[in-house]
Amino acid sequence: MENRAARSKALQKTVRAMWDNTPFYRARMEDWGVDPAKISDVDDLRRLPFMTKNDLRDNYPLGLLACDREEVVRVHASSGTTGKPTVVAYAAEDIAAWSECMANCLSCAGVVSTDVFQVILGYGLFTGALGFHYGAEQLGAMVVPTGGGFTGRQIMLMEDLGTTVFTSTPSYALYLAEEIDRRGIREKLQLRTAILGGESWTGEMRDHIEEALGVIALDSYGLSEVIGPGVAMECPHRNGLHPNWDHFLFEVVDPETGRVLPQGEEGELVITSLSKRAMPVVRYRTRDLTRLIGGPCSCGRTDPRIARVKGRCDDMLIIRGVNVFPSQVETALGQVEGLSMHYRLDVDERMGLKELEVVCEPEEPLSDEACDRLRSKVSRHLHECLGIRVGFSVAEIGTIERSEGKAVRVRACGGK
Repeated sequence: MENRAARSKALQKTVRAMWDNTPFYRARMEDWGVDPAKISDVDDLRRLPFMTKNDLRDNYPLGLLACDREEVVRVHASSGTTGKPTVVAYAAEDIAAWSECMANCLSCAGVVSTDVFQVILGYGLFTGALGFHYGAEQLGAMVVPTGGGFTGRQIMLMEDLGTTVFTSTPSYALYLAEEIDRRGIREKLQLRTAILGGESWTGEMRDHIEEALGVIALDSYGLSEVIGPGVAMECPHRNGLHPNWDHFLFEVVDPETGRVLPQGEEGELVITSLSKRAMPVVRYRTRDLTRLIGGPCSCGRTDPRIARVKGRCDDMLIIRGVNVFPSQVETALGQVEGLSMHYRLDVDERMGLKELEVVCEPEEPLSDEACDRLRSKVSRHLHECLGIRVGFSVAEIGTIERSEGKAVRVRACGGK
């Protein structure tokens, strides 16, 4: 890997800043018997203690600062849907580094100065929109900051301004495609690329979006706790995501033991920031399941890549003792002709065991007889793919809620 010496120096600087300025992480390093003076090479990374999202919550709002509070020029935060939000601080140089990361990622995706780039993400405390906005502007593209929602206006501006690239969540891209088809204006649009992220999605979902919009759909990866979007991006060859190795270090560990896994083995992604000043993270456990891919990419880049995220450790459902990931269900649904990708997973707990009912809309209205045939076909296919029998229902078209942000796929139902 290139620039090893520079990365080792950046790691040493980050660790020293946290030792000197972040009492919480200093105490944790002391518990692990870590002497920051002995962290001199990237291979020393595994000697350092992990960080988790709970660390940010426990030190809310700014207890993990590694700089003076007066140097903070911006804060972003998660939604806080499960409690207090996780607040992340940025110094001026962090904003500059974020812009550089995003420009690198968008360039990797094929964005150029002549593109019209529409940002269909919420502006505000959420990190997504501003990251893409800054990166596209740095490349010289025309940015259309439409934000989230207002689908009719999104489509109008796409047509009138000649949008060539847009970014949104995959679920909203699917909804957008449905509306564009309903209005019959796909041929009037100049869309070329969709850059999608913020939730896990499958190759089958990608196929649906690409066919519906006539675009190439690329995966984007980032976390607000680390920097926001800009951590990694697919290139058009789509053989893994290219990380910003000059700004981050990546490991994959066993989710249960924390043991570092060899390249190619699947586990939990762990990220260390190298250029973040205000609130760096060291060995941050993302809970995202993936693997590192070695060897050169067809685009010419040679650093290891991140495989598309399979799901999250905490997304896994245990159905009658069998582990089931929502991504497995999405993959199975995408393989059955006649189904849309508008679906939800209803989980019902009965007598201490969880049962799963998959609910999905068809692509076209069906007769009762055709609906029965489709239900039988999908039920068999789900059994083959999951190794367990689950329920399946065909929903009426338009009855499953469309999302303007991250889709909520799993719904808890009342059980006995």
